[in-house]
Amino acid sequence: MEYIRSLAEESRGGCFLCDYASTPDQDDAHHVVWRTADTIVLMNRFPYTNGHLLIAPLKHGGELDNLNDAELASLLRNVRDAQRLLKETVSAHGFNIGINIGLCAGAGVPDHLHVHVVPRWNGDTNFMAVLGDVRVIPDSLIKLHANLRSNAARLQVPSTASGGGS
Repeated sequence: MEYIRSLAEESRGGCFLCDYASTPDQDDAHHVVWRTADTIVLMNRFPYTNGHLLIAPLKHGGELDNLNDAELASLLRNVRDAQRLLKETVSAHGFNIGINIGLCAGAGVPDHLHVHVVPRWNGDTNFMAVLGDVRVIPDSLIKLHANLRSNAARLQVPSTASGGGS
């Protein structure tokens, strides 16, 4: 219910991704892991599983066509770096990485493109939310956020290799 209520609030008050992008002084409160010149990487407030990250361009728009080639490349580099960070931090065995475009496709924020990076483990409980209306989150968002930030600095993600503000 918290998630459903938050969508109604966002539809009245604007885009939370744009709000977070414009308030870097609130990065800890918003669980931002890192930001680049054209992207923001943050923890999902309503994760499917521990470590569920969102990678969003700073530019507001709900379609891939809203991004130029450099922004699109930067978005994908940050997805790669998020996967690398999660592999190291939460020892993920695999990942679901995806983009939902449009409400009918499951986009909770249809007007601001973002990529989901969801860590997975052999034998995890992926279908608990569907079958039992239960989420299995074994660690607090605050503790995991601190671990992600610390490991991001140690691993030097986002990658600074090759171009375009990342």
